[in-house]
Formats: sequence, structure tokens, C-alpha cells
Amino acid sequence: MTRWIWEYDGYDPADQRLRESLCTLGNGSFATRGALPECAANGIHYPGTYVAGCYNRLTSSVAGREVDNEDMVNVPNWLPLRFRPLGRRWLTPDHATVLDHRQALHLDAGTLERRTRYALPDGGELTVRQLRLVHMGDPHLAALRTEFTAEGADIELEVEAALDGGVRNSGVARYRDLDGHHLTHVHTGTHTPDTVWLRCRTRTSDIRIGMASRIITDAALGVRHTPPRAIQYLTLRLTPGTTATVDKTVALHTSRDPAISDPLYAALSRVERAPGFDALLDSHRAAWAQLWRRADLDVPGEAGRILRLHLFHVLQTLSPHTADIDVGVPARGLHGEAYRGHVFWDELFVLPYLNLHFPEVSRALLLYRHRRLEQARTAARDAGRRGAMYPWQSGSDGREETQQLHLNPNSGRWLPDHSRLQHHVGSAIAYNVWQYCEASGDTEFLHTKGAETMLQIARFWADAADFDPRLGRYRIAGVVGPDEYHDAYPGAKRPGLVDNAYTNVTAAWVLARTLDLIAGLPAPRRRELTERTGLDDGELDQWEDISHKLHVPFHEGVISQFDGYGDLAELDWQRYRERYGDIRRLDRILEAEGDTVNRYQASKQADVLMLGYLFSPAELHALFHRLGMPLDDETWRRTVDHYLHRTSHGSTLSGLVHGWVLARDRRAEAWEFVQEALRGDIADIQGGTTGEGIHLGAMAGTLDLVQRGLTGLETRDGALWLDPVPLPELSSYGFSVRYQAHWGVRFRLRQGNLEITVPNHTDAAPIDVRLPDRAFSLGPGETARLLLPAEDGTQGRRPPSLAPGKLTP
Repeated sequence: MTRWIWEYDGYDPADQRLRESLCTLGNGSFATRGALPECAANGIHYPGTYVAGCYNRLTSSVAGREVDNEDMVNVPNWLPLRFRPLGRRWLTPDHATVLDHRQALHLDAGTLERRTRYALPDGGELTVRQLRLVHMGDPHLAALRTEFTAEGADIELEVEAALDGGVRNSGVARYRDLDGHHLTHVHTGTHTPDTVWLRCRTRTSDIRIGMASRIITDAALGVRHTPPRAIQYLTLRLTPGTTATVDKTVALHTSRDPAISDPLYAALSRVERAPGFDALLDSHRAAWAQLWRRADLDVPGEAGRILRLHLFHVLQTLSPHTADIDVGVPARGLHGEAYRGHVFWDELFVLPYLNLHFPEVSRALLLYRHRRLEQARTAARDAGRRGAMYPWQSGSDGREETQQLHLNPNSGRWLPDHSRLQHHVGSAIAYNVWQYCEASGDTEFLHTKGAETMLQIARFWADAADFDPRLGRYRIAGVVGPDEYHDAYPGAKRPGLVDNAYTNVTAAWVLARTLDLIAGLPAPRRRELTERTGLDDGELDQWEDISHKLHVPFHEGVISQFDGYGDLAELDWQRYRERYGDIRRLDRILEAEGDTVNRYQASKQADVLMLGYLFSPAELHALFHRLGMPLDDETWRRTVDHYLHRTSHGSTLSGLVHGWVLARDRRAEAWEFVQEALRGDIADIQGGTTGEGIHLGAMAGTLDLVQRGLTGLETRDGALWLDPVPLPELSSYGFSVRYQAHWGVRFRLRQGNLEITVPNHTDAAPIDVRLPDRAFSLGPGETARLLLPAEDGTQGRRPPSLAPGKLTP
């Protein structure tokens, strides 16, 4: 494989779902899985197309209950193109002899190429080569070129191309007992001799969908409509050594698109205006070239190749087109139906990367949250709270979409789901508002929508905190932390925990930052905000008090994950590993045994250690100092070690966070976790979950690891902060960022040096750069080289120092 090609050789039915996810093509508006166009949805293949923000709600009967679920909709399939020798069975790799097969994802061009050579029953061979794109320049177009070549004998080949409205959501096995029929009123028709159309709508959300397909070929075309499919057909007469080409161009619109009245009319108009395949390919490549320049990343070796794949999928899910759409961050991308396409807290791992490359996309994703602020306030009122209580899972309108039941495939039982108690999602939103504004310099957003969002989240935390006179501190009860395994105390009748450390510390951070923000607002804006929200000085005084007195529990010299954690039993980890091998989903294993993970000091993923992911050591120490509980380095090391040995890593985010945290002082172990984060999807380490959709947060997080984690890059207080801790395996690489008004600030890490260059094509003010031991400014056209000290074992690195003199071209 080259640095820019991700390829698979040979055909293996068992790997198809994984390949289809990793070979998905998208443009931020819609995406289509990398399924073979001649294969229908079955136990092996799953061709799915998903439009950002296109959801539908259905009611299903589950375990004697009526349950509502909102899903990202699998819209009509535009891919189908099948073929066969005249009068024979349709050719697919599952029912014909495959002589060779290759599938290649071209990351630089954003195209998917496949080449399959079939042996035919009457002798001879048929080679099928296809090139597919989902246009990055025009967010409503896709195209498929198919080339058929005969060898050894004449072939009379039947070809069918279709638009298929008979699809349903069935891509996740554990959801298949639920209603997945989201489309209704499917109609098809012919527009011109070479163009057919399909229209439909979603059953309850009433989103109208219009799709049009144009075929360009030298053969005569026929049309037949067999609802819910529109079919175009032709016959090709191939002689040995000759190639015939069929080009299929498709336009897709929905009623959610701006500036249209009729999705079908828009689709027909767009497909009519679309140029031929070659011209489409050229403009598509040009659009991708622009993205790659803005997301410049140069990491050598296998790690660099995987990181480029990760970046490719992030950009396909959240491209500049996303800035024009009211959508959030789907945790599994636009690549499959896992998590029902819902929006969780994964933006916490995605926006820090986007902030420094595509701030307009970050802004749009934060607007998605702000537009749902009133819904979050309604949820808080319904729970008896003030402020805004954002849902753990969100979809179309901001209501709580977390399922009330979930299936344990190990036991076959449907169990109560209490993950909606992860109210820390609000802190993640506030954190992202603050980080985006620090990186972009967008004070207009910070002083308006950002301030409104942070204020209502801070208000919620203040109202959720109850003062305990015995402790002299505030406590927050009835929550679930990022760990997710622990949702109740052993034997408790009600779900929820008290004083989850991550929840309380981040709540204190939200309160402190919101106080800073309000104090720094221009007087007219502060007056508007206080009048609009009813904020008064008494409330601000209460926030100040709570931000200093939230309780954080400890046990045996380490931070407790929650109050009472230290009283839980220790798990016999070795016995469970010996018995089950893979114990990532320890909760399912224990439940199937009639036990519960709530009884043990065992975590699914990083919880307390998430604090070391969000905050630099200096910030974390300052936070604990504010809370009146000084946190020294030794206590943090003991805390890291404690949870390192009690985590099953049942989430792809876990390896990422552990690698980030361990990079500071245990680099050998850090690299093991970084490798796990890099391999999470390509090796499907969660055991089949990648075939249901990629893990977007983990992919973006690995990009941010090399961008911010190993360089110690922070954007705060109007400056760029640096505290490099490169790993030996990732000690030489480069990337560029957009920092406020500066486009293309270049960082180049080479063994022993970190070089920073500010481009000279700007008249912006110099950048303030701060290190642990000094500060300097860097103006347009200037370069600075930081000399990194030598390795000094487990004590980490000494602060970097500025090389003799600033290097200026």
C-alpha cells in the first residue's frame, strides 16, 4: 500500500462489512458505504446511504413495551448496478468464480476503485472495473463509472442500473427486531430517455427525498419501473479485449436542503446540469486537494498512513458543507447505523481538531447545540432543575434519544439503560464552546450564543449541587460518569451515583469559566444577557462558592471515580481473561453470569483519567487548587496507575485517552495505547462493531494526539502554549494549523527540535508563544526553533527552551 491508498486484495465474505465501513465515501452532506453495486443487502453486504441530519422516529414493541426510537435513515440506494451473461444468473462474488478481486480507496482523490475478474460458466472471463465518487465539490452529486472487459470469448452482457427505494434500516443485528421501515410513498418515473427518478418521504418526520439517476453509455437504454425500484437496462456485446463503459450520475436532495422547494425537481435539475464523469472527477479531486491543504498532516510510516485514513473519514463526515447544515457530530460517522446515528459527547474529541483547521465547521456544530438550548432547558425543568440539561443522545430536535432498554447479546436479555444520566455531556458542550473561541478568536460567538449556552449549563450544575454541612462541600448526585459501567450502587433500587469525580471537576470548570466570561463581557452585552436570563449577582456569588467547594472523593491516596468507589470489591482480572479472552465488554459478561459490574472496581473506559485528557497538568493542578484540594504529581501518578489496572477498554476512546495521559511520563506504555487507538477501526478491535460504522471520536482523537497531545499545544489566554512530549515512535512529523487570523502556522517536529513558522502572507499581529519557562512572540514570516532536551527516563521531559535566537527568513 502507498501512503495515499488503502486497499484490500482478495474477496473474503467475512470482511465485507468492515471493508464497506472503511471504504465509505462521503462529503459531509451524505455518504454511501463501500458495498459492491451488484450486491444487495444480506448477511454479507450492506449498501447504505445516509444523509446528515435525516432522522425518523418509529415505535416498536420490545420485551412487552412500546419503545420509541429515532434513527438516522438509510435512504434509497443509488448504487445498484448488476450484470450477467445473457440468460444466466446475476454475477456477484458470492455466486460466481472470482479469479481476482481488489478494492482500493484513493485518499488523495476521494475515490473508491474496485477491480474484479470473474470466470464465466461457458468459458472466457469478464473483468469489471469501477470508480466511484461522492462529490466533495457539489454536496448533492455522486457518480459511478463501470468498465466491462471481455477476455477469451464473446460476451453478451445484460446490465441493470437502479434506484432502490425498498431499503430499510437493518445494518445492526441487535436492532433487527425493531421497526426499520422508515420510508413511505415511494414513487418512480422516467424524466428523459437516459434519466429516471425516485421520490419518497420518511414516515413520521416527513422529510421528502428526491433522487435522479442519469446513465451515459453507447448502448441503447430501456426503462422499467418495478416499484419501489426504477430500473434502467441495456445489453452490451463484448468481444475479447474490448471495453465498454457505463457511467451513472446521481443527484440526491431532501426537503432539509436550503433554497429548494421540491427535492425531486432539485435532483432532476442538478443531474441534468452535471457534466460527464471525467469533468466530475476533475472537480471532485480539486475539492479534495483544497481540503488536504487545509488539513496538512505529514506523519511518516504506518502510523501516518492510518492517521491519513482517519482524517479522510473525519472530513467525509464533517466537511465545509457541514457548515451549511443543522447537524451535530454522529458518533459513528455517516458510515452505518450503530448508535442509530445519534449525537453523543464525541464532539469533545472531534472539535479540538476541527477548531484549528475548519473553524467554520466547529461553529456550525456548536450552533446545532445552541439551537437545541431551549429543548435542554425544557428537559432541566421537567427534571426539577434550572438551566440546561443536554441529552446524552441527541438526534433531530434535541430531546433525549437514549434508549430505555438495551440488549445484552451474551444473555439475550433486554436490560434497563441508565446512560441518560451522563449529564457531563453539558460540560463537554461548554468546553467545546470555550476551546473553539480560544482557537478561532470568534468573540462574536463567545459573547452571544456561546455565552448563552455556557450560562445555562453552569446554571444547571449550580442547581444540581447540594450543600452537605457535614462535609462543608457541595455534592452532585444521580449521575453516571464516562465509565458507563457503573450506573448504580450495589443493591440500590434507584440508578445514579454520587460525586463522580469527572462530573464534579468539569462542573467546577464550567462554573469558573462562565464567571470569567460574564465578567469579561462588554457592558451592553452583559446587560442584555442578564435581562434575558434573569441572572443576578446573588446567583453569580453562588456559582463562585460552588466552584470552590464541589466535593471530589479520594481513597487510598488516589482520586475516587465516585463516592464509595473504594468500597467496591476487586475483580479477579486474570481469571476472567483466562476464561473469556476478550473482556472489553465485561459488563455483558458479568450480567450473563447473573452478576453486575456495579459490584467491582472495574471501568469500561477512562473516567477519572479523562481529566488528564481535557486539561494540561498546570490547568488540572489549578482546578484542584481552586477546589481546595491540591493535586501533586505523585497523587496523579498513583491515580493513573490505579485505573490503568482496572479498566477493560470497552470503548475505542479508552486507548486514546490512556495514550494521551501516559505520554507525559510512561512513554513505553503510552505507545501501546496509541497503537490500539490507531488500530481501533482498521483491525476492528471491538469485535465486529466497525462494520456498523466507524468510531469518529477515536479517529479524530488520534489526529489531535499528534496535533496537540504530543506537542502540548494549547490555545488559551490569547496565546499558543507548548510543552512537547514526543514519543520515540512519533518524534518526527509536521502539520499546519489555522490559529485565529493566521492561516497555515506550520509545526515541524524533528528529533531534538520543534520548529514553528508563521506564514508571511498575512498582516495579522504576531502570535504570542508560551513555554513552561518563557514566552516570546512570532510575527508573519518568522520561524522559531525549540531545542527539546534529551530523554531523562520516567521523569518526563524538562521544559523546552528557545534555541539561540529566533530564525527569520
